[in-house]
Amino acid sequence: MIFRPVIFILAAGAVIALAQKPAPQPSVEAPVAEVKPSVEKIDETRFRIGAITFDHRSREIRLPAKVNMTEGLLEFLLVHENGKIHESLLTTTISPTHLNLAFTLLRYPPSRELYPLLNENGGVSDKYPEVPAEVKAAARIAIEVEWKEDGKPRRIPANEMIQHTVRNTSMAAGPWVYGGSEFNDGKYAPEVSGDIMAVFITSSALINYPGLDDNNDEVWIPYPKRVPAVGTDITVIITPFSKDQPLPKP
Repeated sequence: MIFRPVIFILAAGAVIALAQKPAPQPSVEAPVAEVKPSVEKIDETRFRIGAITFDHRSREIRLPAKVNMTEGLLEFLLVHENGKIHESLLTTTISPTHLNLAFTLLRYPPSRELYPLLNENGGVSDKYPEVPAEVKAAARIAIEVEWKEDGKPRRIPANEMIQHTVRNTSMAAGPWVYGGSEFNDGKYAPEVSGDIMAVFITSSALINYPGLDDNNDEVWIPYPKRVPAVGTDITVIITPFSKDQPLPKP
């Protein structure tokens, strides 16, 4: 697979093509600065968009983040540092547009199955888009986190850093869903909200957790003793979800 400038232009257009009918504007602490994607080649398989690196052969995406919370209720795994930091385990400085472009270039199809359709009055309905099974499967991703502990690298699934307060267990193993988010008033929603990876289903986020209690904002907390200190540098690693990996419990 060879990337050429025309491919990047088309891919950027594909990001814009993800726009759906307008939805209510998300509330945020501060907007994320508007960005213009620029792709840089690192070597034969790896490329960089801003602070994000991705590999077109393995389809792995890596992005920098920091630990933001070690206690308190969580609604997000990751937000932009100008977003909802009071309820996110991790924060990052990357552009959500850059991340969405990386997904597009790596041929991850967005599955909008978790984003509710609008009703006739423009509000949120209880209905969801019908998504082909092959698209759902291809939109499933694994998320891992990596950091250094006592000078040695440590890497675990992101799910293991989040605890369910009722069951007293870590979040069920399984995939996250790349949905691509949406556009509001002509603006890419995550660039405005800073919502990137949501534990509590959020239509403005690029990625959502599809497991049990994904609509409950009162049961998720950082897993004690598994999350390093606030401010610890973290690398978030996204890869295609393998069919051999366990699925979340129904």
